[in-house]
This record gives sequence, structure tokens and C-alpha cells, in this order.
Amino acid sequence: MNGYLNESNFMMVEEGFTTRHLLENLLVELCQASDQQAFFVADLGDIVKKHLHFLKALPRVKPYFPVKCNGSEGVIRLLAELGAGFACTNKAEIACVQSIGIPAGKIFYSSPCKQVAHIKYAANHGVQLMTFDNEVELSKVARSHPHARMLLAVAADSSPSAHPSMTFGATLKSCRHLLETAKEQAVEVVGISFHLGSRVLEPEAFAQSVAAAQLAFEMGRELGYRMHLLDIGGGFPGTEDTRTRFEEIAAVINSALDLYFPDGCGVEIVARPGRYYVTSAFAFAASVTAMEEVPAEQPGSDGRWDGGTGPPSPWAPGLGPSGRVETRQVTGPRCILIPCGCSASPRQRPCPDHPSHSSSLRGPPGHAEDLIADGLELPELRVGDWLIFEDMGAYTIATSSLLGGCPQPQITYAMSRVAWKAVQLFQGKPPQTEDDRESVCAPLSCGWEMAETLCVTPVFAPAGII
Repeated sequence: MNGYLNESNFMMVEEGFTTRHLLENLLVELCQASDQQAFFVADLGDIVKKHLHFLKALPRVKPYFPVKCNGSEGVIRLLAELGAGFACTNKAEIACVQSIGIPAGKIFYSSPCKQVAHIKYAANHGVQLMTFDNEVELSKVARSHPHARMLLAVAADSSPSAHPSMTFGATLKSCRHLLETAKEQAVEVVGISFHLGSRVLEPEAFAQSVAAAQLAFEMGRELGYRMHLLDIGGGFPGTEDTRTRFEEIAAVINSALDLYFPDGCGVEIVARPGRYYVTSAFAFAASVTAMEEVPAEQPGSDGRWDGGTGPPSPWAPGLGPSGRVETRQVTGPRCILIPCGCSASPRQRPCPDHPSHSSSLRGPPGHAEDLIADGLELPELRVGDWLIFEDMGAYTIATSSLLGGCPQPQITYAMSRVAWKAVQLFQGKPPQTEDDRESVCAPLSCGWEMAETLCVTPVFAPAGII
């Protein structure tokens, strides 16, 4: 074991639990204690499953988890234990992962736009791998970090509809000039990077980006660079209910890599899966602290609201088909970010005979202007009722919480015994008894189902990429 994660870092639960089950148990305790603080529950076993699935689907690709997606300690410790690297966008994230012992060689400073102070921080703490996509970034690194190892970030979307000012990454047309400029400034370029992100894209977009990266590789090699690293970024779905499944994307990537960067060519492949790892692992609970019903009024021709002297209350952003809007304010720190399209459900199952109402959620107290979610169909609720948000693992905690800017809700981490044994097996620690071996080789279901078993040798243990 690497020593980043041990049994004191999470709650050990029996097989078959779900985050909803654990939320329900914790809510019983909170209600008895009259504690109305919002909180997260995280199924670390779900992340174990995702990691093993990633290694099987993309055997040549080494994952580097983007800390900005979820910088919670339990997630970082688990992925470090599993051998993943980490992509950081600022010095706070670098400090976060190094504080638990992650070596600098497993850290990728992946931001395309870096503050000079953060570049110097990375230099002083041994972090060498960075990206650039323009001359300004190149000059900043040349002055502040002479030992940096740079990846030239290439624009992933070169379609005519993509506005150049709205995307990061250099165009293929400008790559040679940037590589020549790097040569003049004695900056070492070791590879190419691209990042599709979480936009709705067809899998073929990955193939097109890999092809563009190969052309940029050839430019670098012609100029004498030892190009040996390709970063294919992120953009992998975190749930199964997406238009494009992870397996489809993986198949396209594997085919593109075989064509443009065949096995044995000396190029190491890394990726930055964020949502993929953590989205489905987290659930969030928050209580209703205030509510208001708004009558069905329509705006007049002059933009004013009939029956009133001004705009509607900030508690009422829209009208529902039932002729009213119920707006609920939920507790929790302001730095909790509810993703667009989120689904909320009441803790108590509503009676089928009770109608639902188009509802809006705002909060927390003191920040009623902050819209959390709009147009949700919810049953009649009362102050003190709890709402549960699922698939809340990705981009739900603002970066400011890492800097101490606002308090972070409590996170309860859980993992089944079978999943924990899977982590041990992955690290090469054999089960102590034959019974243990049989249980480890059973299908994992730490709140999920998994078809394959773990009676295999670990695919790889990612080393530093420098």
C-alpha cells in the first residue's frame, strides 16, 4: 500500500449500500440532534470501480485527476493510493496534493493561463510539467521556471464555428512559430496537449484531436525536440445516462492512438478524467429553511407585473403550469455549486395523489439572489424538509473553499469491505486467507454493479511523467 489512504479515512460499510441509504441514516441522526447543516456523502467504492474500468478500457492511458473538479481529501487520498497523478491549475491545488505526500513528478500544472507567482511556486516545489498556448505564457515560464517541461496545448475544436477568443489552445497554423519561439528562449517542449472538456461532443472529436496532435508532434521533432508525451485531456462522461457512453469514446481513442501513436513509438499517453471519476460517487443533502408561494401574475406590456409596482420578488424567478411558484431556500455554504440540470428529490417519498409544482431553489440564507435550480417539479414541502441531490461529485465545491474562503460542508466517506480489498489487491497486497481471496474476486457492488472480477494483475502503477 502507498499509505495515502487507510481505514481511518472512511466509514467501512457492508456490501450493497448506496449513498442514498447512508444519507437516510445520517439524516435520522441529524433530525434527532436538530442539526440542519447541509452535507455530502461519498461512495469511494464507486471511484475504485471507475478507476479499474478506465484502466481496462484505455490500457495505454495514465489518468491524472484534475483537482479543480473535486479537491476533497478523501478523493485525493484514494486516487493517490491507486497510483493516479494529479492535474492542478494553481498553487493552492499543488499545495493540496503535496500536503498528503504526492511527489512533484505526479503533478501536472495544467492551466493554460498561469500567474507568475504560481509558476514560481511550482518551480520551488519541484513541479515541472506545464502547458502553454501563446508567446506570453511561454515568456512567463522562460523567466520564472527555467527547468520547466512544457506541453504545447493545441486547440481541440478547429471548426469554423469555434471563435478563437473563446477557446484555449494554439491553432495548428501557429504551432511551428510557437515551437520556434520556445527554442529561442531555451524552453524544453516535451509533448502536445489538448482538452475537449465536458461539452457535448461526438467520440470522433477525440480522433480528430489525436490526429492534429500527431502533426504538432512532427513539427516539434523537426525542430529537434524530444517529444515523448501526449495529453488527451478530459471530456469523459461521469454517468451512464449521457448521449455518448464512455466505452464508445474509449474505443475511438484506442483506434486513433493505434493509428497515430502506435504502441512502441516511445510516446507516453496521459488523460485528465474528472467528471468521469467523481460525478456519481457523491450525493448532497440540504434542508428547506424558507419558502414562498407566488400567485400567477403576468407581466404587462410595459414589462411591469400586473398587480404590483415592480419586478417579482427575488424569491420567484418563474411561473409554473399550476399557476404558482414555490421557491425554497436551502441551507449550506455559498460555495456549494449545484450543477445545471441537477435533479432534487425530497427525503420523504411523496404521495402519488399529491400534485407537484414547478419550483425554484435559492440560497443560502443571506444570499437569496443566488439561483440554485429553477423549474424543478417538486411536491408540497415544508420548512425543515430535506432535499437530496444525486450525482453531485463534479464541480460542486468552489475553488475558494480550498483557499479557506468559505466553509466546506461535512463529507462522509464510505467504502464497502469488498472495494477496500480490491484497492489492496490492486496494490499487490495478497488477501490473507482463501476466504478473502474469494471475496475479492467476487463482482464488486459498493453501491453499484460490476460485471468483471478482479482476479487479474494490476494493469500498471503510474510513475512520474518527468
